[in-house]
Amino acid sequence: MMKGSCLCGAVAFAAETPPSGLRIGFCSCPSCRKAHAAPFNAYASVPRAGFRWLRGLEQIRSYASSPGKQRHFCGQCGSQLVSERAGTDFVLLRVALLDEDPGVAPVEHIFRQYEVPWCDWDAPSIVHYEGEPSP
Repeated sequence: MMKGSCLCGAVAFAAETPPSGLRIGFCSCPSCRKAHAAPFNAYASVPRAGFRWLRGLEQIRSYASSPGKQRHFCGQCGSQLVSERAGTDFVLLRVALLDEDPGVAPVEHIFRQYEVPWCDWDAPSIVHYEGEPSP
């Protein structure tokens, strides 16, 4: 059982790992980039039947980002929580919200045609720090 929570801790969820194992992916579509204010979204599809909210239902807000797709987020801190399409057997949880390491690496990256050109983690011009750099 995986557990996750939003930035402020008001909303928490639990999800069973799918029988086939957790498949983490990245999505670079414009909708995900805008919703997450990031170059891509890290998601994992989990069975709807094994997903449940643990707390904070009253804090959850939703937005229909495209026809049939609902994005749910914390109304207090704004953390993206999950997205779902009506009539499907799964929800897409936001892997970065998991409280523990999922233990698997991403296996797919979708909508790469929309990747932002400025995101190159390995560019030699980027200085890497293990924590916050000193002033």
